[in-house]
Amino acid sequence: MLIREATTEDWPAIWPFFHRIVADGETFTYPVDLGETEGRDWWLMKAPNRTVVAVDDTGAILGTAKMNRNHMGNGGHVAGASYMVDPARSGRGVGRALCEYSIDWARTAGFRAMQFNAVVETNEYAVKLYQSLGFEILGTLPEGFLHPVKGYVGLHIMHLKL
Repeated sequence: MLIREATTEDWPAIWPFFHRIVADGETFTYPVDLGETEGRDWWLMKAPNRTVVAVDDTGAILGTAKMNRNHMGNGGHVAGASYMVDPARSGRGVGRALCEYSIDWARTAGFRAMQFNAVVETNEYAVKLYQSLGFEILGTLPEGFLHPVKGYVGLHIMHLKL
């Protein structure tokens, strides 16, 4: 698996699984009816932020990550990141590779910490992955997320000191 900078030419391959994940409404706080143009504008970050894709040996996109400053000004030393793995490619280590890549990016860029603002508590695979990489749950906003099946569930704030 290769992780490389995402380009606008990658968007047609990202959009189908991005759209599915967002429309399912189970893991992201994005509007479930988010349109393609707006989704692209939100996901494909401009420098100094970054968006990457994980690709297989054939060049097929397996997943994507966006990495950015979590806060501005005097909070600009904290990084954030979001990840999407094509559901057809889950369970192959793509999410872990993207997360490890983003942690390395944040360290290299001089960030002092990473913070995830809104990890849905029922997204057990993501929570377990992040914890295995050293993230801690700092707190949970009770009923901060309306899950389409499970109703109101908590949103974790997760943190990793770099």
